[in-house]
Amino acid sequence: MFRAVLFLLCLTAVAQVPQVPDKFFFEEGKIRVLILTGRNNHDWRTTTPYLRQVLEVTGRFDVRVTEEPSGLTAETLRPYDVLVSNYCGPRWGVQAEKAVEEFVKGGKGLVVVHAGSYPFGETAVLSEKMGRTDVYQPAWTAWGAMVGAVWSDKDPKTGHAQRHAYQVKWQDAGHPVAAGMAPTFLLSDELYHNFRLKPAVHILATAFDSPTIGGNGKEEPLLWTNAYGAGRVFHTALGHDLDAMQSPGFTASYARGVEWAATRAVTLPAQLNLHPVNKDALRVLLVAGGHDHETSLYGAFEGWRDVKVNVDPHPAAFRGDLRKRYDVVVLYDMIQDLPEAQRKNLQDYVESGKGLIVLHHAVVSFQSWQWWWKDVVGGHYFEKAAGEYPASSYLHDVEMVATPVGTHAITKGLPQMRVFDETYKNVWHAPGIQPLLTTDEKTSDRELAWISPYEKSRVAVILLGHGREAHESPWFRNLLHRSIVWAGSR
Repeated sequence: MFRAVLFLLCLTAVAQVPQVPDKFFFEEGKIRVLILTGRNNHDWRTTTPYLRQVLEVTGRFDVRVTEEPSGLTAETLRPYDVLVSNYCGPRWGVQAEKAVEEFVKGGKGLVVVHAGSYPFGETAVLSEKMGRTDVYQPAWTAWGAMVGAVWSDKDPKTGHAQRHAYQVKWQDAGHPVAAGMAPTFLLSDELYHNFRLKPAVHILATAFDSPTIGGNGKEEPLLWTNAYGAGRVFHTALGHDLDAMQSPGFTASYARGVEWAATRAVTLPAQLNLHPVNKDALRVLLVAGGHDHETSLYGAFEGWRDVKVNVDPHPAAFRGDLRKRYDVVVLYDMIQDLPEAQRKNLQDYVESGKGLIVLHHAVVSFQSWQWWWKDVVGGHYFEKAAGEYPASSYLHDVEMVATPVGTHAITKGLPQMRVFDETYKNVWHAPGIQPLLTTDEKTSDRELAWISPYEKSRVAVILLGHGREAHESPWFRNLLHRSIVWAGSR
């Protein structure tokens, strides 16, 4: 009796656990997308992140990914508006397949990319493709009904000729997915032919399957829509790999197809910019040279909408009037001498009140230009002893703790962080610098970053940033971005 009562109490407790509203886990007002992937005879490990990036960069979608679609249930699918299948592998099982069918039939969206139309068709070719001729995978009939087509081994066999470049032509330019796009677009891809189309499919775009390279000489449907119950399906046979997907035509038609499948309407533009920059973005000059460095440096400056970065090596970077072209200059060079005209351009820029970031080994520059390192930078690494100043030293590959100090806008709210970088010791510091980061590492000076006391400009000095470990750190990138925005008076 006691056990029975306890069991009932446990059930009651479980039943009374409140469900946390979806709004706490999804971005409000955005289309909720779940990408299904994880198995494919194509390179899903590179194409899936791209499919996600395309959607997220528009600002229209909140995107999640699952690599195990066999675990889907009606409850896990409930919060989403549309599914994107970048999957070509074994069937998912009764529970998952029924959940997907009901999801679409109930009025949600489905988008099928390239080989996603293939795996659940009427043949056992999938097993052969995977190197298993002894395993037969029966068809998932509802999948073909949702997609609007299946593959077949019967003549004329579904497949494709050799990959090549071809033009995709819109056949229904008035459909929301196609509206406003150019009549044709070019890409290099496989051109699927001989689909077994369902009668209700609405063809959006086709391409000519040239017999000169093994095609069938027909206009083949590649993009179409289909209805399944109250749901909407968009299919694109394009997208064999990243090269194919990076075609502007694929990118735009895919993103617009996802939006249409989710909402019945399209608001996205006909051309998508995957690296958008605000019209009022800070104009930043990154100066490199004079010291070898890893190419990962440049990735640290990517992905910002409010900052537009140009790269120029020294000394060419200092030709002309920098004041007219840039709001912030980031120095990652290590140079000692500049022609007089270029030195004047740099000095004019700094004295005009524009922003300056001195990054890592740039603190070694201009050993003989005292105005530069004493007044502007407020710090200096001495390659060799000079009068009252001892030689500085460095050490590669040091693990240390960087601690933000004070309440400056650059570091406010930043956590203490483990960093792996090069340390500098015996760097000269000007009186009055405002420390931003400090460390207790013995091979380093205490100050890892500071604000210069120079009053005519906003100058920040960051001694971190030697190699890939720093460049790829989200914490370091955040620090760098904050410094640039501050230096640009934003």
